[in-house]
Formats: sequence, C-alpha cells, structure tokens
Amino acid sequence: MTSDEFPRQAARHTRRRFLTVTGAATALAFGVNVAHAASAGAATPLPGDPFTLGVASGDPLPDAVVIWTRLAPQPYEPLGGMPYQAVRVEWQVAADERFRQVVRSGTATAQPEYSYSVHVDVRGLRPARHYWYRFRIDGHLSPVGRTRTAPAPGDRPDRLTFAVASCQSWPDGYYTAHAHLAAEEVDAVLFVGDYIYEYGISAAGGLRNTADPVPDQFRTEADTLDRYRLQYALYKSDPDLRAAHQNTPWIGTWDDHEVQDNYAGVYSKALDPVEDFTVRRASAYRAYWEHMPLRTPAPQGPDYLLYRRFTFGRLAEVNVLDTRQYRSDQADGDLWKPDNPGRDDPARTFAGAQQRSWLLDGMRASRATWNLLANQVVMSRMDLDASGTPTYNMDAWDGYAAEQAALLDGLAGLTARNPVVVTGDVHAAYAMDMKRDFDDPDSPTIGVELVGTSISSGGNGVDVSVNGQNFLDHNPHLKLVNERRGYIVVELTPHELHAAYRAVPYIDRTGAPISTIRKFTVEAGNPGLNPA
Repeated sequence: MTSDEFPRQAARHTRRRFLTVTGAATALAFGVNVAHAASAGAATPLPGDPFTLGVASGDPLPDAVVIWTRLAPQPYEPLGGMPYQAVRVEWQVAADERFRQVVRSGTATAQPEYSYSVHVDVRGLRPARHYWYRFRIDGHLSPVGRTRTAPAPGDRPDRLTFAVASCQSWPDGYYTAHAHLAAEEVDAVLFVGDYIYEYGISAAGGLRNTADPVPDQFRTEADTLDRYRLQYALYKSDPDLRAAHQNTPWIGTWDDHEVQDNYAGVYSKALDPVEDFTVRRASAYRAYWEHMPLRTPAPQGPDYLLYRRFTFGRLAEVNVLDTRQYRSDQADGDLWKPDNPGRDDPARTFAGAQQRSWLLDGMRASRATWNLLANQVVMSRMDLDASGTPTYNMDAWDGYAAEQAALLDGLAGLTARNPVVVTGDVHAAYAMDMKRDFDDPDSPTIGVELVGTSISSGGNGVDVSVNGQNFLDHNPHLKLVNERRGYIVVELTPHELHAAYRAVPYIDRTGAPISTIRKFTVEAGNPGLNPA
C-alpha cells in the first residue's frame, strides 16, 4: 500500500479539536454471537463518521507501539451504530505527518464482540522516534495520531519526560487539564487509574451543565458490559481527552472506578455475591481493554494480567502495578479508620506475592538510572490524625500494613536504583519522601512518591483543604499538598529528576489557564525531594 492510497490533504494536525459527539437516547442491546466473516469495509453503508471516539497509541517498545481506534458512528446507539458484521479497517504508520514516508501499513479486523475496537501492535519501528498513524474504512479517514517509540535498551538518552495523570470523572467538570497536557512534549503519559467512573450521570451532565441533555441510558450505574461500553463512549466524546491521546502514547493501569468504587479483588463494595461480582468484573475488564491502547489478547474472563514493565534505554524503567485485582477485602471497611488488627494481618494481600516478587526482582536486575512505579493508591504512610489517634486509609497501602512493610523493605535495599513512585487516586497533589521508618522522621529516605491530582474528579478544588492541612501537620515526610486539578510533568536526566506540578484554577467552565504550582528535584543516588 502506498501513501497515495490515502489522500494527503486529509492529514490533520494532531492537536486539533473535535466536535463533541452526541447520540440518540436509545437503549443499548448488544448481541453475543461472534461474527466470523470479515469483508473489506462494511457491507452495509455506515451511517456516519466511524471515528467519533478518536485514535490513541500506547505501550511503546523500542521497535513497536500499539495503535487503537473504535468504530462508532453513533456511539450511544446499539453496536455504536455499526452493522452487525466484522469489518476490515486499513491502517498506516508514517515517519512524517503528511504520510509521504509510510513505513508500515495493513488491515485489522474490527469484531462486533469486541465493540469494533481495533488494536494493532505495529512492529519493526525504529527506537526513540516519532511516528504518525491513521485508519480508514469505507472512505472515512480517521484523525492523524502521533506516537513515539522507546529508546533502544542500550541507549543512554540525555532526558526523558513523562506526564502523570489520573481520575477524570466526566460530570465533575471539563477536561481542561487534558487540553494543556496535549500540548506538552512528553515521551509518554502514565495514567494511573480511574479512567471512567461507574456512577450514573444526570441529564445536565453534572458540573458540565451540558446544552444537549445526556441520554437517558446514562442514569443508571455501569455494571454490565453494554453499560460500561456506553460510559467509555461518553468519556471519549470529550475533545480534550481525545487530543491528549492523539498526541502522545499512553501507558495505563486501572484503579477501582473502572469496575466499582473501592472494590477489592472479588469483593464488592455493595457486598454483592462473589459469583455476581465476578461477572461484573469480567465485563468491566473487557470494556477497559476494548477502549485502551493495549496489546492483545483481550480478557476472556474476570482475570487480566495488567502489570508489566517498559524500558527506556539506560535512563528509565516504568513498572506498571495493579493493586486492585489481587487484594484482600479491606480491613474494617474501606474508609479512613483508626489503626486496627486487621490492618496488620500478614495473611492479607494487596499487590500479591507474585506481583511483588516480579517488581522487586525486576528492579534488582534493572540497568536503568531511574525506576518508576506507576501505582494506583498512596504507598507512603499517611496519617490523617485529626483526633490525635493514628488514622489511615483502609483502601490504600496503609490498610495493608504487612505487605506495605514488605515492599518498603524491598525498596530500602534498592535505593541505588532510584525508586520513584507515581500515584493517583486522592484528587490532590502530594510530594513525599518515602522513609524506611515513617515513625522516625530521621529515618533514611529510600525514595520519593509523587502523587498527581485529578484531571477533573472533585470539581474545581481548593489550594489546601482542612484535611490537606491535617496531612501537612501530621506527616513530616509530606512536602506538598495542593487540591486543584491538573497533572505532573516528570523530567529525568542521568543526574536529576525534575517534577513540575501543573494545575488549572477551575474546571466548571472551559478555558482555564495552566500554571506550575510547585517544582522539586531529586538527585540520582541521593533520594529525597529538594525545592526547585
């Protein structure tokens, strides 16, 4: 296939904005049978542009990257408005934005049983360079996405830059932070959980107060495969989220809201029977895979191996954790609670022994200067201590003290690997020194934890709430609390880490500016945060 087979004038700038998708308010009915025959395009004419949910790329390797789209000309209709048949989608990857130098091309089959999602693992690429990609079906051309491969294993880059983002509740406000993130020149976005929220959505769309009512089928909570697919379609209707995906490869992991708030392993927050909740988890995991730029195979049941590792030359490794799938039920409920015996029970798991061994063994073998842990919930000790009694979050690492201690013990022996934990979940920006013994402020620092605030969850937020001030007052290893919305930009060099905390002043309307609220540096070989 030559580049001339795709009209060059259709190449678009990767930061362009798209119109928000609207759809008819109809009930979703999804067939369960597999369509076996694939045709070149669709035998039935499509009712409109199938690329309403945009394009994305992710999980970059030195010679490969995943490119993604989902065909949905009418994203809130049954089957996304697609005819019930498997269809072939053409794709191209080029070394230039105008596709004069097409380096890889082919076709992929979009199957109805996977919601017409397309995941192409493009191989044979060159390390540490940008590529552009696009899809076509039946004369419809997708937006052009930009991606980037990782450096070769032995390369020694002068610098790498990652953005850390999480928690993007659609009705809590606009994704203005994503609009700014789309303009950042970063090597990859580390998205550490809560891509969707499972809750029902009002006709007004919460703080968005939308002019076009949100369709009726969004009133109920997502708990089936069809309903999770609808939620992803609504979230991906946002032009700023699509722009952030379109410009940069993402490395993602889930937290709880991709399934259910504060679920733990096979235990439902609502105390549903395990058999019923396992079905719900399987549906949620499948919908997550369908809508993210992840490699095949897709989940085939309630289990999915999501933890994985990416090497960026000799400068950095990124270890992606999964702290939801393998954990025991929370101790004494899933809220902030005083210390209790269940919290210290060594039989209770969090990441699980297998994942913990994978992580620590991999870090011991790492040849990289910096070793990042893309982690969902706060790993460091955080004592709310509002009443003078040590009070911890039972849903975070603090709620699983035995495994928390085992991991910190392991990291204490790996300070030469420069461990850096990047975290989401709490809708606030924190910067923390990780201590060998959090009860002793003079204990050695074994690494740092950088907690990014939310993209939108929690609404406009404040600079520091009452609880935020309590954290600052009772946790001497905590160096920053800010509760506005935004993300972190982490720049790595062979000698230093630079962390810039970026935030917007409001999200209940569009157009907010972005600013850097605080900067820190960390010296390689000398763990601990330094003001910049």
